[in-house]
Amino acid sequence: MRIPLDISNEIPLYRQIENWFRTNIQSGSLPAETKLPSTRELANELGVSRITVKNAYTNLESDGVVYTREGSGTYVSPPIPDLGVRPPIQPATWPLWQMEVEDDYAIEPAPPYLSPSDTIAFIGVGDPREFPLKEFARTVREVFDHDGIEALEYGGLHAGYPPLRETIAHILASQGIAARPGEVLVTGGSQQALALVCQALLKPGDTVLVEKPTYNFALELFRSLKLKITGIPVDSQGMQVEYLEPVLQKQHPRLIYTIPVFQNPSGMCMSISRRRQLLELAARYNVPILEDDFVSDLRYEGRSLPAIKSLDPGGQVIYTGTFSKMLMPGLRIGYLLADGPIFDRLLRLKWVQDLATSNLMQHVLDTYVTVGRYQSHVRRSTRLYRKRRDAMQMAIRRYLPAGVTYAVPHGGLFLWLRLPEGMTCTELLPKAMHQGVEFSPGTRYFPDPDEGLPFIRLNFATHTPEEIDEGIRRLGKAMRDA
Repeated sequence: MRIPLDISNEIPLYRQIENWFRTNIQSGSLPAETKLPSTRELANELGVSRITVKNAYTNLESDGVVYTREGSGTYVSPPIPDLGVRPPIQPATWPLWQMEVEDDYAIEPAPPYLSPSDTIAFIGVGDPREFPLKEFARTVREVFDHDGIEALEYGGLHAGYPPLRETIAHILASQGIAARPGEVLVTGGSQQALALVCQALLKPGDTVLVEKPTYNFALELFRSLKLKITGIPVDSQGMQVEYLEPVLQKQHPRLIYTIPVFQNPSGMCMSISRRRQLLELAARYNVPILEDDFVSDLRYEGRSLPAIKSLDPGGQVIYTGTFSKMLMPGLRIGYLLADGPIFDRLLRLKWVQDLATSNLMQHVLDTYVTVGRYQSHVRRSTRLYRKRRDAMQMAIRRYLPAGVTYAVPHGGLFLWLRLPEGMTCTELLPKAMHQGVEFSPGTRYFPDPDEGLPFIRLNFATHTPEEIDEGIRRLGKAMRDA
């Protein structure tokens, strides 16, 4: 079955396969009850991974274009019988207002991840297999037994469930951050926290300073809000603040966004001297700092450094954190810490967006933390992920070419690799997928994507040491073929 694929095309390969089948089924070239090749057969024939073919087949089946017979295979669906009822006809042209809708998002939502046995994907955050599900379920039952229907109500708690706000303030105080519960705003994950700060402080055309590389979904948010993004280079001590003052003088940015601890994607930590210098420059030029702390609990070596917020004499730094990365992405519980008039502005924006973050999950999370289960989970995860980080380093030394370079992070979830001279992440990714391994390309993490061509990000937390070894072996083979 000859399906023309173009790996340089912006349309993902699974979508190209899906579109080919749709076209040929609708034209009658593939009549009803035609058996499609198995995912393995078609993947081998096209030189792609099985997950790519499975994603295409899944989309076709969800739309009723094909169907699966258990133990037999996938077949073209018969036409829908004519019962005298016609489906709505799609207009030849959409209404003008629809044609004027702009899509400012550069990332196409990923297809569902179907088969972890096929592709070893060094992407995502923590390992969901390690989440203490029974322990968390017990906490949910305890909340219902203790709080009953109250946990399912709005409760007028726009800033968050008061006991959880107190718990967060206590956690931050233990880290040296002076935090009062009244300055804590519970959010629907750290992404909402970031969006709220942007809405409160920025307007289209404003400049935001970021580390380069930096968190990819922060970049996507800034682009969607039509902000100008200027990157400041990162080295082994975090943001190179010596480049900051000329930019502050010339561009007059309205926000500095930084991830000072186990930076995503580089894994580096900003030195204490640079934290102080950053804070001093931001105060001098009257630019707020948004400090994003997403996995500082996952420290494997060394001493913790004080948060920039803990060095702030008052009001210069907005601090955001999350529980989702440590527990489960679907939890969607984060928080903002802000003092001064900005807090009320953030609270009003939060209220008009979603009224309140899930009251039930806030009750459950507060109980989970206060009885010590969260802390136990963090300790278990720290031991586990340290072993996985070390396993990935060993596998890299064993399987990857000598031209690959990286710095060892003292915590976090990621290794940030520079590829051998002349190799790019965009050329390597389809070859890696063909070998059954996936990584996050460096182009996602720079204001100018071309700067990320020599880099890839690997998540060492999502797989066992044995899976890591096999995945890096496959990656090494892909590099040799590149």
